[in-house]
Amino acid sequence: MSGGSKARPSLGHFLCLDDFEAAARRHLPAPVFAYVAGGVERNQSLRANATAFEKHEFVTRVLVDTSKRSTDTTLLGKTWSAPFGIAPMGISALSAYRGDLVLTSAAANENVPMIMSGSSLIRMEEIAQANPNAWFQAYLPGRKEDIVALVNRVKAAGYGTLVVTLDASIAANRENNVRAGFSTPLRPSARLAWQGLTHPRWLLGTFLRTLVRHGMPHFENNHAHRGAPILSANVLRDFSDRGHLGWADIRMIRQMWPGKMILKGILDVRDARTAVAAGADGIIVSNHGGRQLDGTTSPMRVLPDIVQACPEVPVMIDSGFRRGTDVLKALALGARFVFVGRPFNYAAAVAGEAGVRRGIALLRDEVSRDMAMLGVTSTARIGRDLLLDA
Repeated sequence: MSGGSKARPSLGHFLCLDDFEAAARRHLPAPVFAYVAGGVERNQSLRANATAFEKHEFVTRVLVDTSKRSTDTTLLGKTWSAPFGIAPMGISALSAYRGDLVLTSAAANENVPMIMSGSSLIRMEEIAQANPNAWFQAYLPGRKEDIVALVNRVKAAGYGTLVVTLDASIAANRENNVRAGFSTPLRPSARLAWQGLTHPRWLLGTFLRTLVRHGMPHFENNHAHRGAPILSANVLRDFSDRGHLGWADIRMIRQMWPGKMILKGILDVRDARTAVAAGADGIIVSNHGGRQLDGTTSPMRVLPDIVQACPEVPVMIDSGFRRGTDVLKALALGARFVFVGRPFNYAAAVAGEAGVRRGIALLRDEVSRDMAMLGVTSTARIGRDLLLDA
């Protein structure tokens, strides 16, 4: 049976992914925590993601021999230890020391996929060296020549899977971040300095440690060249408006990209079919964790229709997943794989790689235990017959 590694004694008080969020709230300066935790405007989509799982209830089978059950799951030609991986999260190295490296090393050691965010502070080349199985997620630049240069850089770095995010063509209205004192890049202020001083573990262990050892962090991977520093008096970010991009750009990338191409941020069946026609090897159904358009439906609501419309490719999902039961409900609705974001960011912030590995083990153990109670022996056997609509 695939299962969890033993927890280190110092991490034994973390019993589920939610526990890492509570610890991170205490550990991180309020603006940094707000950036990770928040959604947009009234957080309607953020709440919808969390409550979507309540709309489905399990029907369990009994007297099934589940003693040899396995959480192993095959996706895109590779077998992973669990049916979930780590979603892309921007600026992870601000909340955790060397955050992207921590996440990718934990993923490699636990044999789950990790998607590196293009909006990150560590060079993609370092991540690929640390974990050759990592995926890279790109926000497409606004100009064709910049898209070509970025894709060529990802190719040269050795990535085999490129994830293109489609639902961020314009910056979202994250006014809650602004109210909490967060901007990208960060603007120096007395309030920000006070938050650092009142959170000394983060200040010394993450921010100042990074400055001393690696210099001022920059946005490293939005383009083929280095971007703006994370801390700057000029808060204009080097992202152009990408509202003019279209499917022709995706078809161009498909022609030049030799590996797997995944399209992320799809909620409409018509877009899903167009994605397959454009050469996508897989789709991630996502509302960006409730961080783009407030009022956007939960991916769980549209998942079954997209799965039915796209039998040729694996349909994956993210946004709001926290428990093993959440993962299994998505699999029962047809998802081939689930990606989890914020909880692993919190785990990295409070306990580094050991924390992330603890989080992965906790969630994997939940999936395994829940499979036993459902009466299934493999993730491939989880289907719609196990669910009723609540």
